[in-house]
Amino acid sequence: MSQLQELGAGVYAWMSDEYRRGHPNAGVVIEADAITVVDALACPSQAAELLAAVADTGLGVRRLVVTSSHVEYVGGTSQFTMAGIYGSQQASDQLDLPPNREGYQRLLPELAAEYVELETKRVSHVVSEPAWLSTATVAVPTGGQLRENLVVQVPEANVVFAGALCCFGVTPLAFDGDPAAWADALGPLLDLGQTIVPGHGPVGTADDVIALQAYLWACVEADGDPSRIPTGPWDEWEGRHWDAVNVERAAMLAAGDDSPPPSMLSALGLG
Repeated sequence: MSQLQELGAGVYAWMSDEYRRGHPNAGVVIEADAITVVDALACPSQAAELLAAVADTGLGVRRLVVTSSHVEYVGGTSQFTMAGIYGSQQASDQLDLPPNREGYQRLLPELAAEYVELETKRVSHVVSEPAWLSTATVAVPTGGQLRENLVVQVPEANVVFAGALCCFGVTPLAFDGDPAAWADALGPLLDLGQTIVPGHGPVGTADDVIALQAYLWACVEADGDPSRIPTGPWDEWEGRHWDAVNVERAAMLAAGDDSPPPSMLSALGLG
């Protein structure tokens, strides 16, 4: 069960009570004329639950920002019938393609029934440079989890909706990202706000971002061997089986190979 957590006047995190894959968070910014939502969650039923929670405001969702094209951030886009959808060029390109329903079912089997006939909406507004989306929200391009990501800053509240760029207490998954670039991108994120809402896990601060950054660098420095990741805050994170994917991806990129890691294909039953 998810619920709204107030972070400032009109600024809320839509927080999952489960810190694991398939149970992402979202952002909600309520202004005088309309609502901005950050990320569409993993499936239509999750998005419908969020929309029901804000229905009593009497305001419509005018803007939906997707921080990544991965299904955990776009799976519920079909429920946002009247919203403009803001995303990176990469997200736009990916969402122009038919959804990979079988792949989503393998990645998140507990949601498989929702993916049988899943449809996702296309990006209507490509964001390629920092831009005010409303009087309260700024979309900021970044990258690492994918080549191109977005985050949303709410300057007045000192809040950043990091979406796919951050996982706190949950192991990140960089099967088509770049762990080194991802670690680098987390430094500038700290300049955008003190309160960080991740795509997965509890609301965090700079300490959580720094721990994620250290983990990603550890994956790079492991040089293809997950056993070389040292002990650290990540010892208690959910989903450490994804270490193998993150380490292999980093090593492949270092060798100039941008193909999918075999460990990810194996995890999806494709290897």
